[in-house]
Amino acid sequence: MRRCILAIDDSKAIRFLLHTVLGKDHQVVTAPDACSAMFWLAKKNLPDLIIVDPQLPDVQNWELIAEFSSSAIYRDIPLIVLSSLDKDTTAAKCLQYGIAEYFTKPFNPLELNETVKKVMSRVAPVSTVNE
Repeated sequence: MRRCILAIDDSKAIRFLLHTVLGKDHQVVTAPDACSAMFWLAKKNLPDLIIVDPQLPDVQNWELIAEFSSSAIYRDIPLIVLSSLDKDTTAAKCLQYGIAEYFTKPFNPLELNETVKKVMSRVAPVSTVNE
């Protein structure tokens, strides 16, 4: 069974890119906003990795990441941040929330794919995905 990645970004182009680049080796579920992502998660779906933009249209900046980081259910799922904020701000916030891996937009999809492989190799499979 392929491992699952939840990718949350309001850009349709980036969601398509993530699905295309990462979908060869993983099941990629995409969401355009925090509400859609939480709806998917509320159906007892647990991804192995979450890729998330800290700026989503339906929540304050970093709000969803703060929720994931503090939640007993989601805090052990690794996060990779894809941010259009400046690198220093992104690095500081990622440090604050305990996120080791982040990319600033525009990013190299091949580097992201390598980082995903590295992160996935460190975590045991947890995905439970309901059809």
